[in-house]
Amino acid sequence: MMSYIGQVKTMYGGCNCGGEMRRFLTKEEKVEILKEYKKNLEDEAKGVAERIKELEKNN
Repeated sequence: MMSYIGQVKTMYGGCNCGGEMRRFLTKEEKVEILKEYKKNLEDEAKGVAERIKELEKNN
């Protein structure tokens, strides 16, 4: 299975170039991909917030 980034690119018409995914996704597949993408973005934002606190604490 490809990464969620590859799935999102495929879902929005970007070049995946891996040939691992079908061209057309079902609505359920799109929802699942977007949920995973959202979770990854939220996790990244949490990490950024933690890093900011760490940097501010060290000043």
